Amino acid sequence: MGTLVTLHLPPGSPISDQPWVITIGSLGDLEDWEPVVCGPYEHAHALALARAVVADDDLMAVVEPLLPLDGVDAIRREIELARTGEEEDFPPQLAREQPGAPPEPAEVRAGWRRIAARLTG
Repeated sequence: MGTLVTLHLPPGSPISDQPWVITIGSLGDLEDWEPVVCGPYEHAHALALARAVVADDDLMAVVEPLLPLDGVDAIRREIELARTGEEEDFPPQLAREQPGAPPEPAEVRAGWRRIAARLTG
């Protein structure tokens, strides 16, 4: 069984509404390959997909929010927040949530449409 790592968010955190990505890589040093980064997904979909992928394999999945920043200035502001520690601190932890069954491809595509609507709305 693999490992799933994600942020522990307080209930109602606005970060859960962000798009999320999954980075999947080797759990140990026995394999040498580049991690696979996939997404974006809605938070629940990302957790469920990652859990299903690592359930029967020695893999590590990291599920984290994707910050849709619209330019150099926005990226620099986010870097400055990270450097000064003024942003909310959600340290990575082993996932405590028990995600449901992985979504079907049609559900994932519907999630992409919802993400696109939030990002462009």
